Amino acid sequence: MPNIKPVSDLRNYTEVLKEVDVSNRVYLTRNGHGQYGILTMAEIDELDRYRAAYTLFSKLKSSEERANKEGWISADDLEKELGV
Repeated sequence: MPNIKPVSDLRNYTEVLKEVDVSNRVYLTRNGHGQYGILTMAEIDELDRYRAAYTLFSKLKSSEERANKEGWISADDLEKELGV
């Protein structure tokens, strides 16, 4: 269940931060509307990993589509191109 608090509760931020963990996120409102969410560093790191993986998979998919359209090169041709 989300823990929703007005942003003005941050005046006593120590108490608000005690309530933050992975299973109990804290959402802050401003003028009655959702405005912010407080995440733990572990959650931020996890989101960064997901974003990096998504970016990698997106680029791999577009590269594969381009290779299927324009044609693949052989491993030997690649080695020649790279000078290996």
